[in-house]
Amino acid sequence: MNPQDEHKGMEIGVYTLADLGPDPRTGKTINTRQRLEEIIEAAKMADQAGLDVFGVGEHHRLDYAVSAPPIVLSAISQVTKRIKLTSATTVLNTVDPVRLFEDFATLDILSNGRAEIIAGRGAFIESFPLFGYDVKQYDELFEENIELFLKLNAQEKVTWNGRFRSPLKNAEIAPRPIQSNIPIWVGVGGTPESAARAGRLGAGLVIAILGGNPINFKPLVDLYRQEANEAGHASEALKVGVTGHTYIAETTQQAKEEFYPYHANYWGYLNRQRSRSDFEKLAAPETGLFVGSSQQIIEKILHQFELFGHQRFISQMDIGGMPFKKVAQNIERLATEVVPVVRRETRGK
Repeated sequence: MNPQDEHKGMEIGVYTLADLGPDPRTGKTINTRQRLEEIIEAAKMADQAGLDVFGVGEHHRLDYAVSAPPIVLSAISQVTKRIKLTSATTVLNTVDPVRLFEDFATLDILSNGRAEIIAGRGAFIESFPLFGYDVKQYDELFEENIELFLKLNAQEKVTWNGRFRSPLKNAEIAPRPIQSNIPIWVGVGGTPESAARAGRLGAGLVIAILGGNPINFKPLVDLYRQEANEAGHASEALKVGVTGHTYIAETTQQAKEEFYPYHANYWGYLNRQRSRSDFEKLAAPETGLFVGSSQQIIEKILHQFELFGHQRFISQMDIGGMPFKKVAQNIERLATEVVPVVRRETRGK
């Protein structure tokens, strides 16, 4: 964490996976163009409100609007000034690391040094046949690709040989980003091996906490830091982020009433049904689902900070066909009611 971040306290932002689902209250599904326009508008709002980071996910399905995060983030870079721009996540198993580096280095230049990557192995597997990769090599592809990306990040000319792509011999890697290197984080849902790999490589760690007791994720953070320490990475260079579904209203009960239809809808079209009783358990005060009043959200973030000592929290709000008006209201509440308190309480820690 750089001195500026430490002085300011925890970084807080928002991200979207750009799902295209019907609004459960109206039955209407917006088209891809409108969804993209709303994502760009949300990023503008987040930037103007003083949030720290905006993320865009990658999927290769007709029920999602974004398959090319660097293109969408490049559009966002032209209407924002200071907010960091990250993928959330890049499916690193099925993208060529050289092309990935070139795309995000270009984004970094266009955004004046604001590009980042959260790399993951992917919750869906449609990108494997789409781009000609073998899903049986799911983990090996990720391992090789992230190691090559880190080398591309560090050197202007690269000589390299691996299993899954053609070798590089004194290859010029261009363009070079404005930043000394493009920050890369590893997104983890709950796999210890992924947390250990992030630590060993010295990448950042991002944990997706969509419910349950957050203490269950502490072993992942501990393992990450242990592996990083054993690999010789400086502790001050390590970064931990938490992501989660978020909805904020004047009262916790109002937040639950308003958010539940979208939460159930989202999991419904992912074929993972969530009943109201399931939702109530997920949204309990001690759990990792960030649904409630501003004070409830503050308490949950700070409780997790006590567990993880993390540097970043990114919220996902726009799920399940939620109309943009509600997304905009949540960005405003997050920025004006939650962020000042969390930054103050985490500053210098």
